[in-house]
Amino acid sequence: MTLIMFGFLMKKKGCVITVAQQKGGVGKTTISAHLAVALSQKRNKVAVIDVDPQGSIKHWYNLREDRFGEDYTGLYFFSISGWKINSELSNLQQEYDYIIVDSPPHIETDAKAVIRVADLVIIPVQPSPADLWATKASVALATNEKIPYKLLLNRVPHNSKFAEDVTKEYPKNIFKTQLGNRVAFMSCLAEGKCVTETQPKSAAAEEMKSLVTEVSSMLQTLNKTRDAA
Repeated sequence: MTLIMFGFLMKKKGCVITVAQQKGGVGKTTISAHLAVALSQKRNKVAVIDVDPQGSIKHWYNLREDRFGEDYTGLYFFSISGWKINSELSNLQQEYDYIIVDSPPHIETDAKAVIRVADLVIIPVQPSPADLWATKASVALATNEKIPYKLLLNRVPHNSKFAEDVTKEYPKNIFKTQLGNRVAFMSCLAEGKCVTETQPKSAAAEEMKSLVTEVSSMLQTLNKTRDAA
């Protein structure tokens, strides 16, 4: 969709999705990689942004390049940090349909910056009290900046009681989709791939496809609301 304004052809901006969580080890990189690949499989132009000093998603992307070839990963990768974050992401929004940001743990300057510029913040939560407590800083920042956010239950065991407790605490800000505690999500990363590529008919792949459907629907609704404002 394009709009003609002041004689210029204006392309609709791409959506920035920041995957953020103060606590490390909750699956941010795994979710970022899988989300990026699943969105690209729906013929979207997707950029992956590494803001985490650990560089985990960069290592995964390098494996992907080695396997598929430099220009055949289906994705575009960038490492960004510091004062360039705002301007670089703004520029990328003119070129890509989706920009997936793997943010650093802890609410540091870079983590705050990529939440502030996001169209949607996804906060992974494992079914444990420590994970739930750790979400509060990210939730508070997104709320204060008026950035839409949703919690994503990750690595959820079958019939998890705690998952029900999280849903009760955040009834309006939690994805219906839950990602199970499945080896498939992790094992494919070592090949530079994601589960929708390696096991496209598996339960793990269906969960990721369901998440993409939710994310896409939510962003479409948000965009329509903003366009009408």
